[in-house]
Amino acid sequence: MLIERIYDEDLAQASYLIGCQAKGEAIVVDGRRDIAVYQELAEKNGMKIVAVTETHIHADYLSGTRELAAATGATVYVSGEGGPDWQYGFEGERLYDGDAITLGNISIKAVHTPGHTPEHLSFLVTDGAFSDQPGYLLSGDFVFSGDLGRPDLLDEAAGGVDTRFVGAKQLFASLRDKFLTLPDYVQVHPAHGAGSACGKALGAIPSSTVGYERLYAWWGPYLAANDEQGFIDELLDGQPDAHAYFGRMKRENREGPAVMGGRAPLAELDTETVAAGLAQDTLTFIDTRSNAQVHEGTVTRSLNVPAGKSVASYGAWVVNPETDKNPLVLLAKDQEQAQDMRDHLVRVGIDNVAGYLTSIDGLPTFTPKLIQPAELEGFDAAMVLDVRNKTEYQAGHVPGSYQLSGGRLMWHLDELPAGGTIVSYCQSGVRNSVAASALRRAGYDVVELDGSYAAWNSWQQTRQNAAAAK
Repeated sequence: MLIERIYDEDLAQASYLIGCQAKGEAIVVDGRRDIAVYQELAEKNGMKIVAVTETHIHADYLSGTRELAAATGATVYVSGEGGPDWQYGFEGERLYDGDAITLGNISIKAVHTPGHTPEHLSFLVTDGAFSDQPGYLLSGDFVFSGDLGRPDLLDEAAGGVDTRFVGAKQLFASLRDKFLTLPDYVQVHPAHGAGSACGKALGAIPSSTVGYERLYAWWGPYLAANDEQGFIDELLDGQPDAHAYFGRMKRENREGPAVMGGRAPLAELDTETVAAGLAQDTLTFIDTRSNAQVHEGTVTRSLNVPAGKSVASYGAWVVNPETDKNPLVLLAKDQEQAQDMRDHLVRVGIDNVAGYLTSIDGLPTFTPKLIQPAELEGFDAAMVLDVRNKTEYQAGHVPGSYQLSGGRLMWHLDELPAGGTIVSYCQSGVRNSVAASALRRAGYDVVELDGSYAAWNSWQQTRQNAAAAK
C-alpha cells in the first residue's frame, strides 16, 4: 500500500493519495483543484486514479474532487450524512457510516464524525496485504495533531445561528464514541496543519496516533472525566477570526465547483494593452512584490498579493469573484512564477487570470502614504484600524484602534467611517499592505503605520525607557 501526503503550505492543507501497488489503482482524498500533482504522482507509481472523495464540505479551499473525476474518469464518493441541509448538490456515490471503498487489498471505511460539520466523514484505512485491522485514519478536520476542528465555522461563514454549541456536543460524542474506541497504534493523518484557520492550535507535525492524542492533546482530560461542558467551553474559547471567503467556499463546494479542464499557458501581456485596460477599469493589476517594494511605488489602484506561500489566502481577502469580474493581471518574474500563482488562486476559486507582466514600467503608478509611530498621536485619523486577528488584538494594540481582520475587512465596509483618513496596521506590515491596497481600490483614504504594531510597540517601549531614565 502507498500513502502519500500532498501538502499546501499556502492554506496549510493536506490531501492524500492512497494506492494499491498490486492492482495499480489509487484514490485521492481531499484533493485541490490544480490536479497535476496527483496525476504525476499516480503515473510515477504506475497507478490509475479510479476514485476521489473528500471528508466534508470544505470552507477554506475549493475542492478538486470534480476536477479530478473529470480528468481521470474516477468515481466520485461524497458524504450522504448530515441531514437534508448538508447534502451535496452534484452527482456522486453517497457514503454513510460503515460504507467502504475497496482498492485491491485496501479497504477505506467511512466513519461519520460530526462536529466540525454535520456531514463530516473520517476514513479508516486497512492494508489487507498486511493486516485485517485498520492502521490509519484520515481524520479530515475532525482531529488534528494536538487540536480539533472548530465547530463554529457554520456560524462564522455559512450563516448559521448558534450551531457551534450543537457542533461542540457532536465533536465530544465523536471523540468518545468513535475516535477513542480505536487502538492506540492507529496513525492519524489530518487535513490541516499549523497556520490553518480551521482550528486554534494545530500542531506542525504531519501525523499523530490515537494513543498520543488520547494522552497529550488538550481535550484528553475532559474526555477522561466525561466533562462535556468543560470541553465545550475550552473548545469555543479563543477561536481565530474566520475569513469571509469561507462562506463562498462552503456554497461552491456543496453545489459543486466549476470544472476548469485543460488550461492554456498564461501569456505575457502587452504593456500598452494592460495600461488601457487599467484606465478603463476592465483589468485589475495584482502587485506581487513585498510590502517594502510596494511602498516605494506601485500601480495605481492595484492590489498587493505578495508572491510566496500565501497567494491563495491573501488573494481571497481582496478578490471576491462573485462581485469582482475584472480579469487579473499578475506581476511575475516569468511565466513559471505566474502559473504557480495562478494555481494558488484557483484553489480559492479565483479563476479569471488574463496573463502577466514582468515589470510595472509604462503603467500609472503612485506611492502609498505612510506614517511613523511617533506621528500617530497627533494625527487626525477618522479611524485607526487593526487588521490582525482578534486574539492578537486582545494581546496588545494601539489605544483607541478598531479591530477588523484582513480576511473579513472587505465584507464589512459598513463598519468603517464614510469619510476621513484611516490609519491601518497589522503586526509587521505584510497583511496591512494587502488590506490597505484593497481599501484604496475601494476608494478609501488610507495611511499605513510604517512597521505596523511591532514598530509602534518598540517606539512606545523606547519612549517609556527614556522617561524612566530621567
